[in-house]
Amino acid sequence: MPSEVIYPLKGKRIWVAGHRGMVGSAVVRRLASEDCEVLIAGRDQLDLRRQAAVEAWMDQARPDAVILAAAKVGGILANDTYPADFLYENLMIEANIIHAAHRADVAKLLFLGSSCIYPKEAAQPILESALLTGPLEPTNEWYAIAKIAGIKLAQAYRRQHGRDFISAMPTNLYGPGDNFDLNTSHVLPALIRKAHEAKIAGANHITIWGTGAPRREFLHADDCADALVFMLQRYSDHEHVNVGSGEDITILDLARLVCDVVGFEGDIRTDPSKPDGTMRKLMSGERLRAMGWVPKISLLDGSKDAYRDWRDFNSTPRGATVDR
Repeated sequence: MPSEVIYPLKGKRIWVAGHRGMVGSAVVRRLASEDCEVLIAGRDQLDLRRQAAVEAWMDQARPDAVILAAAKVGGILANDTYPADFLYENLMIEANIIHAAHRADVAKLLFLGSSCIYPKEAAQPILESALLTGPLEPTNEWYAIAKIAGIKLAQAYRRQHGRDFISAMPTNLYGPGDNFDLNTSHVLPALIRKAHEAKIAGANHITIWGTGAPRREFLHADDCADALVFMLQRYSDHEHVNVGSGEDITILDLARLVCDVVGFEGDIRTDPSKPDGTMRKLMSGERLRAMGWVPKISLLDGSKDAYRDWRDFNSTPRGATVDR
């Protein structure tokens, strides 16, 4: 049985910061089934990197709760190429929103982190207590440090000011609205695009970064959104909570699954000259499962969903209006 609801959403005004991103848009979809009002603010309306702007918007909007899904995100290449951007922008976004939520007397805030916060050599599956017990993975340490700071900031406002600010740490996410840019995307959308373009071009192979041996865990964005709403309603404590599927897969096997979904029948080649990153990253989801939440979307079904969304988006006639 799910744990007791301690923060009912009925009648609440909930700001989803980052509503146009993959996770934020999934949260908006999920909240549509709750009896609450969803608040949003686009980039043309609010620059989250500017403290005064965030405070002014919060004072005017007066949300009851905030789900902080806004962030600058990207894969290994993007993190390695733009370390200052990843550290600075994420620090500013989370600090401005968390502080403004405190000033505006927001009743509840959920900060969205990332599994990259954990040490590179953390024991598997990774428990929440592994945080800050060892060195980070160098290829994304800038993003990781910013997300760790967000966790600690939420904890600090809880400790000093009694704020009901909590944090969730999702695993690798994918789904509708994902980033498919090969220079900045994560592994699953990058594989989908590579396989699709290879199929269209009639190529006889695709090449993946590294050896293909690293293992990764994946969670569909809609499952993540469901978990976040579940936590908003039922969780109130100091420690962050992992959000994952509880299963992992090698990158090579993931590539095979994606090729099957896309319909690409060529070979899959590895490039060991490129970095593998952390060899395994599987998070323990026991804490959230003990509260009564479990994921519903399989990796195969979720990959089909992500591919269909990207293909439909790219087949939209030029000039048409699409909310991405």
